[in-house]
Amino acid sequence: MRDKKDNATIDLPGFGPPPAPEAPEPAPEPQRRVRARKVALKQVQLELLEPTDATGLPVWTRDAGLDLTGLPIWAPDN
Repeated sequence: MRDKKDNATIDLPGFGPPPAPEAPEPAPEPQRRVRARKVALKQVQLELLEPTDATGLPVWTRDAGLDLTGLPIWAPDN
């Protein structure tokens, strides 16, 4: 804060009235870039594990090499 009795402070640089603003050059209008539209990809359900039913248990499939209990069928060697 400046002392009212100190007139020398006015003579120092930076304490005078602010300089008149120069007329700024008009800024060029920003060019609008055309953005490519992103195409939404169709979602696909992936089966990472073997298929399961509503309870979460694996779906039973018939295998020719297994009997109904899931044990391998032992065929005689010919």
